[in-house]
Amino acid sequence: MIKKSLFAAAPICLLGLVLTACGGNETPSGPAAEKAETKPAEPKKEPYTLTIFTEGVRPEEFNARFRERLEKKFPHITFQYQMSGTGATINDLVAQKKIPDIMRIDVPGMKAKYLDLGLSYGLDSLVKTSKYDLKRFDPVFIQEMVAAGRTGELYGLPVPPYFPLVLYYNKTLFDQFGVPYPKDGMSWDDIYELAKKMTRNEGGQQYRGFSASVTGMLRDNPYSLPILDPAEDRLADPEKWKVMFTNLKRFYDIPNNTMEKNATDEINAFGKGKVAMMGNQHNIYLTIPPEINWDIVSYPTLEGAPKLMGQRGPAYWAITRQSEHKEEAFQVIAEMLADEVQLADSKNGIPTTLLNSDIKKALGQSHPVYSQKNMKAVHTYPPTAPTPKRKPELTDVLGRTQEAIIFEAFQKVASNQEDMNTALRQADERLKQEIALEKSKSK
Repeated sequence: MIKKSLFAAAPICLLGLVLTACGGNETPSGPAAEKAETKPAEPKKEPYTLTIFTEGVRPEEFNARFRERLEKKFPHITFQYQMSGTGATINDLVAQKKIPDIMRIDVPGMKAKYLDLGLSYGLDSLVKTSKYDLKRFDPVFIQEMVAAGRTGELYGLPVPPYFPLVLYYNKTLFDQFGVPYPKDGMSWDDIYELAKKMTRNEGGQQYRGFSASVTGMLRDNPYSLPILDPAEDRLADPEKWKVMFTNLKRFYDIPNNTMEKNATDEINAFGKGKVAMMGNQHNIYLTIPPEINWDIVSYPTLEGAPKLMGQRGPAYWAITRQSEHKEEAFQVIAEMLADEVQLADSKNGIPTTLLNSDIKKALGQSHPVYSQKNMKAVHTYPPTAPTPKRKPELTDVLGRTQEAIIFEAFQKVASNQEDMNTALRQADERLKQEIALEKSKSK
């Protein structure tokens, strides 16, 4: 749970200024006169309402992380926070001509829910005029947004959290079976040997050595390999997919470490206390039952692949083209991404989008659960580069559709329903069908 920041009230000190003069009615001159002058009051800003729209982030989280700071900094603005819901999706708001000023967008949904709706507004001019320092951010996240926009424009600034891949492990099971814990810096070969040791039947109870968020691990791979080829209408580099499928499949070939029937059940298996390790994101929204004594280590490295941390990138604060308050909307975004805000986020277990090493080191320090965990595992390796995006002239397919296609292909391989070549060929055919469908929509 994210804690609400507490701000102590600072005492206000009033400074009395005593002026003296040499003569009875002489006008003071020199430094004293300069001090006596009062600065003209800043013009009063007209009040107005600024609307901020997000998907999936509850008002309680927004209030805890941002509202108090924003209302103090911008007292003339009333912040209307709107979360997507029935009858209030971004498509609904566009149809109703109730377009928000600021949106929280993400790369997978950016095309359908921002670009295609005619909402996009490039931030480059505002960055330049306000002399905003983009070098504060990990360049991977800036590159990701520029590439996703497909025009060279920067449409958003990266807001935590992002979701780095790590390896979870159940300390109780390792203690029970007398096997040493995993460590930071291990390879997939190391983890495979541990998984074999930890997959066993004890007292009639079956224990699994390994489970995974398969979709996340395939999508956020260390090669930065996209699913759909950036330059052609086909599956990207099938040979690399074979390498990743082969690495992951061997875990499900361990006797009695069978993959669950669907992606959700496979992820939830770890929380039932009978799985020793799980590849998954460090995700503040991931719930692990409190009775599970777990910890994390760095995501394993794959031989031949870059030693980088795969991750699902962050969301981004964006401004809509229709907003009548673009300059102040940008100031509001800058305030929500300030160092102080990101430090508080980091202490609550939310990985920063900044390069600031002190903020990174603070990860989880104030959180009742994360403060007891090996949070340095999150930053053992730098993030992978963003996956290459489709050429602007080519038809694209929704990211979630692509993810479903590659997961289905792996599931067939892991369950021995199809051989690897057949499954990947079928994935290629499915992608081409989706491209044809998207093309038909634009006619």
